[in-house]
Amino acid sequence: MRKLSDQVTPLLWKAALALSVLTSGCTVHAGYYDDPYYHDRHAVSGEVVYYNQWEHDTHRDHVDFKKRNKDDQKAYWDWRHSHDDHH
Repeated sequence: MRKLSDQVTPLLWKAALALSVLTSGCTVHAGYYDDPYYHDRHAVSGEVVYYNQWEHDTHRDHVDFKKRNKDDQKAYWDWRHSHDDHH
């Protein structure tokens, strides 16, 4: 009978490979903010200017968007879509 480690090691390698394949697919979404209220996506690189302007206009201290509470995030998206050239 084979040792348990001889049976588990190939499974661990397969799991590691599967994980790397699955997580690499997520990079397509990297660099975008998903707007759950207006159901669209905004490139992070283009969003920085708008976000900084929103913080300034609404007299907020700078905080990373992802660390803001849900009410502030909703307020930002509402403001953002009222200032969007494409809508």
